[in-house]
Amino acid sequence: MTREIITSIFLLAGVGFTLLAAVGIVRMPDLLTRIQASTKAGTLGVGCLVLAVAIWFGEFGVSVRAGLIVIFLFGTAPVAAHLISRAAYVRGVPLWSGSVRDDLRGLYDPASHALSSRTAKESDPLNDSLGNE
Repeated sequence: MTREIITSIFLLAGVGFTLLAAVGIVRMPDLLTRIQASTKAGTLGVGCLVLAVAIWFGEFGVSVRAGLIVIFLFGTAPVAAHLISRAAYVRGVPLWSGSVRDDLRGLYDPASHALSSRTAKESDPLNDSLGNE
């Protein structure tokens, strides 16, 4: 009975996070926010679903495989999302018109594909307006 309740909780959480990821893909205004929503919520959703399967079966082999799947998912999804986002930014995919900051503006050289660095004060125009030194 307890295993069924715990499994049901993880299944509902997984379905909820996966649904949230799907809604985020449809509702978010640009590619970068869609990637952020789908990666975070999707990773948590699939992780919860895999853990529910491991709890339901309760076997060592299934639990080890489920743990490895979760570790792999948590290790690769953020990296893949970062690389896709960076490639989109480099290709010039437009940001949402309501974006407040673009920390990479002026730092990327399309000819050499290199990022230059600036100090925090130079790269954050809000520092001057907020009176921070």
